[in-house]
Amino acid sequence: MTDQSSAPNAANADSKDPTFRIQRIYLKDLSLEQPNAPEVFLVVAEPQVEVEIDLSVKRISDELFEVGVSSTLTSRVEGKVLFLVEANQAGIFEFNNIPVEQIDPMLGITCPTILYPYLRSNIADTISRAGFQPIHLNEINFHGMYQQRLMQAQQAAGDNADESKIILPN
Repeated sequence: MTDQSSAPNAANADSKDPTFRIQRIYLKDLSLEQPNAPEVFLVVAEPQVEVEIDLSVKRISDELFEVGVSSTLTSRVEGKVLFLVEANQAGIFEFNNIPVEQIDPMLGITCPTILYPYLRSNIADTISRAGFQPIHLNEINFHGMYQQRLMQAQQAAGDNADESKIILPN
């Protein structure tokens, strides 16, 4: 019985089938600032919220990539910063036998789509623990975001139609 269970594992290691694995998902960075506390707690006004989202990709090895989704969320009331949250949710993803032309879209669409719910949860939890009503970030269309970055990269390269890759920010 032991021989049977180890044989498929050996066969999988030699297999040329494409595989995509999540190696690890982790909170890489998180900070909360409340520069005008406690005075801003006394202001009774609706806060304005500004959200920025960015992606980063770092090659670790031939098969491993670290992908990060970072967000800066700033809440202001009457021109003063109520709070500022910066978070970077990251993951290590393994790509085996995946065609090169499919890796960029997976790094720019699939991986951020996997990471984003963790980022949303961590930000909402941090804001709640700071004594505020949690802010739940809206869903993001990472496919549309990827397409927009692809078009910008093509325009920056002089509209080179042969170029199909996108360079994600580091």
